[in-house]
Amino acid sequence: MKKENYSFKQACAVVGGQSAMARLLGVSPPSVNQWIKGVRQLPAERCPAIERATRGEVLCEELRPDIDWSYLRRSACCSQNMSVKQLNDSSKSSFDHT
Repeated sequence: MKKENYSFKQACAVVGGQSAMARLLGVSPPSVNQWIKGVRQLPAERCPAIERATRGEVLCEELRPDIDWSYLRRSACCSQNMSVKQLNDSSKSSFDHT
């Protein structure tokens, strides 16, 4: 049984329709329609771009609730914090001439 993806349908409405979403994602309008209708599952790798396109109105968690997005969000947060820490450490060492 096909299950319509109402969250993705809402995301399409936010960006201006299915054709607009297709252009944003670089896919064909029939692909977008199939993802909405549940003929094919929305690929998880498309979810972050959709979340950005809707400016957070539709979240990855809503588009694909079967994926542990919290794990990925924590990983991204940790890697960003690590980069900032590395940058801070390197700038401290370049100014520390004692």
